Amino acid sequence: MIKDTKIAVLIDGDNIPAKYISEMMEEITKYGTPTIKRIYGDWTKPYLAKWKNVLLKNAITPIQQYSYTTGKNATDSAMIIDAMDILYSEKVNGFCLISSDSDFTKLATRLREAGMVVYGMGEKKTPDPFIVACDKFIYLEILKKETASPKHTDGTIKTKENLYNITPKVIEFLSHAVDDCADDDGWAFLGDVGSLIIKKQPNFDSRNFGFQKLTPLFKSLDQFELEQRDQTNGRFKLIYVKNKH
Repeated sequence: MIKDTKIAVLIDGDNIPAKYISEMMEEITKYGTPTIKRIYGDWTKPYLAKWKNVLLKNAITPIQQYSYTTGKNATDSAMIIDAMDILYSEKVNGFCLISSDSDFTKLATRLREAGMVVYGMGEKKTPDPFIVACDKFIYLEILKKETASPKHTDGTIKTKENLYNITPKVIEFLSHAVDDCADDDGWAFLGDVGSLIIKKQPNFDSRNFGFQKLTPLFKSLDQFELEQRDQTNGRFKLIYVKNKH
């Protein structure tokens, strides 16, 4: 994560509900500074009325795009064209594409080919091709749950329902990530493991399973052993993880 990343935030107003706005903007600031914020849609349509009430408060510029032809998504086209204009302006070094539409898969791929970091946000219904085309993908539902739910001291998030359960397949995925990063003694720096997990599966997020961070997620699983180590300067403790065999 690069804190000084300048991010262009482009929102597909056609399929993203306005109720997520606070959580979206707060999440984006974890990855950089949103310097361009635009939302696309046909503002003559009544279903975008709720967005109108939050745009000014969040300094988001509405882009009007009329639906000229039935069955064609003009909003998608306008958003893609703007994204390429922003890319060539060289004013940002990252994008956040907020949509649950697979039509932005090619755009995300093209932006990454140009050296941009691409964050995606959308609802759980988002198709896999768009998800894997991003560097990291965050589900909007879990941001809403995280905000509304209290946190425990052990790093768990108390929610009625998590987006996913920790299945044997999830544990196997984590185990392979640890092995891939491990030294000769089997220990892996958890920061490296986390980075590899996101590269392999951009929508993997410990919050999807009810944990605020990756460390408490690993601590909850008997298949792994964790160890804290002091840094050379002693300011922070580093977390290492190992598969139990």
